[in-house]
Amino acid sequence: METTSQAVAQAPAAEGEEQLPSARRTVDGYLLAPFPWYGLDEAFTGPRWLMQVGTAAEEAVEHGSIGHGDEPSVKNEYAVGTAGEPKEKFAVVVTVAANPVRRSADGTGLLEATSVSSAAWLAGVGLLSFTWPGQMDHSLRDDWLEQQTETAWALADDLAGPDWSTLSLPVDGVPTPFHYRESEFGWVLAGSTQQGVHVGAYGRGMSAYGLGFAMIKDISTYA
Repeated sequence: METTSQAVAQAPAAEGEEQLPSARRTVDGYLLAPFPWYGLDEAFTGPRWLMQVGTAAEEAVEHGSIGHGDEPSVKNEYAVGTAGEPKEKFAVVVTVAANPVRRSADGTGLLEATSVSSAAWLAGVGLLSFTWPGQMDHSLRDDWLEQQTETAWALADDLAGPDWSTLSLPVDGVPTPFHYRESEFGWVLAGSTQQGVHVGAYGRGMSAYGLGFAMIKDISTYA
């Protein structure tokens, strides 16, 4: 999947690299998208912030993420609070354009179709990018991240498998089925909308069971 490889290249900065604060992020890439963006619905009253968009080989915007709650960071033992509870409480919503198989811009090949699995993969990788298990040094974390990324791909490719359950959550007020899984590091879910996009999400410290999703009317207000 072409959008997959681009997502890896544009994953959040690793430990030791500077993360851009929200105020410095630009809405320009989001405005170029030919599809609607999704975020948590109005029941969520906390902070919202832009993350990043991903492009296909022809530079068309194909996916992007909107953060809600605390801005997560990458750190050893990943911000664990008392009694093992994460200090950071966040949910990130990933919007993926629902694209069919299509030719690359240079006409030399085909780009794979995007699907709910695409949203599940991007959400899974997103959660991993903000996870650093305790007692793990930098080199071990790199190996762990590579292994877990392969696992996330395999899981996203088998949404009917035993690692996933089904969760019904509102999308634009309509009950919608989602594929859902959780681990010690957080949760991941993915589903489709009636607006030509797939929606993935991941989070930690916030329960997925009470969430709802809605189309963002004006993404420029997030800038």
